Amino acid sequence: MKLSLSLASIAVAISFGSVAEAACSSKYGQCGGITWTGPTCCESGSTCVSQPENKYYSQCIPNEFVQNPATTQKQTTTVKSSTTTKAPATTKSSTTTVKTTTTVKPTTTVKPTTTVKPTTTTTTTTTVKTTTTTSKAAETTTPATKGDYTTISGGSSGTGSTTRYWDCCKASCSWPGKTNTVSGPVDTCGKNGISIIDDNTQSGCNGGAGYMCNNNQPWAVNDDLAYGFAAASIAGSNEAGWCCGCYELTFTSGPVSGKKLVVQVTNTGGDLGQNHFDLQMPGGGVGIFDGCSSQWGVPTSNWGARYGGISSVSECNNLPSQLQPGCKWRFNWFKNADNPSMTFKQVTCPADLVSRSGCSRK
Repeated sequence: MKLSLSLASIAVAISFGSVAEAACSSKYGQCGGITWTGPTCCESGSTCVSQPENKYYSQCIPNEFVQNPATTQKQTTTVKSSTTTKAPATTKSSTTTVKTTTTVKPTTTVKPTTTVKPTTTTTTTTTVKTTTTTSKAAETTTPATKGDYTTISGGSSGTGSTTRYWDCCKASCSWPGKTNTVSGPVDTCGKNGISIIDDNTQSGCNGGAGYMCNNNQPWAVNDDLAYGFAAASIAGSNEAGWCCGCYELTFTSGPVSGKKLVVQVTNTGGDLGQNHFDLQMPGGGVGIFDGCSSQWGVPTSNWGARYGGISSVSECNNLPSQLQPGCKWRFNWFKNADNPSMTFKQVTCPADLVSRSGCSRK
């Protein structure tokens, strides 16, 4: 059977092709994942990369941050989501969170098609909470492409210092009763860093089964803005006042000077000074406590120096695969800055942070 095409039909095809190219996602924009129905290609100079901690989200990453980038590669996610926490005692909660006993059954493999149907019906910004082995659907959250928060009038502000850590311990704000001004404690995860378990479970750093959730690691929103989590101590306040609060940090020194990181406070520590934010990033050093070796069965040496952590991006490959994105974030977006100074101000919490922690302030 012969196939004949008119010049008009060829012109239409070419026209549609150029429209499709124009519809590619911009740098740091979403380009794939379960439930994603938008573009699955990226603008020139960036590559669609799946996020190991979030099977519902693939992101356009600049080629200089991608190992062996493919020019026009479409990727999809086949990954577990992740979260994490710090030091003993903690409490948790959530504002864009739905409590349910339903088990989220994500599809194991997602083909790179424009529309993907998951096996469960979950909202893109929903967190499924259960006291059994339920997967955390904070993974369904699509990271924002621009800041979705506002400054709180009269909120805390000032200048301060930063350090970094990742100890895998259940967070201080994950313990019930820390404050009555939050929607609930920060989620406590089981040993896999995904299953949300009972709030009263003892921390893995004290011999229990409660750990920081894998998805509490930082990620880039764009070249100048990132989201993440931190332990903090803020002058004029206390744990009840800062648990689950969000703060915009504007760095004032080092290679990240001028960049902004919005963090939600999920932890605190007696070793923190005033206006001190200890930024959570895998491979940043376990600090006083080490729950990571027992949680993952990975040798202590793989986590780097007790204070400061690993020293190169290649060492991120020694960590569990679920934690490598946040580790590499430190060397890419954060430019391996070493405890930069900053100014901070209290802001409303972005929905993406709330959905990952399961906690928000009332």
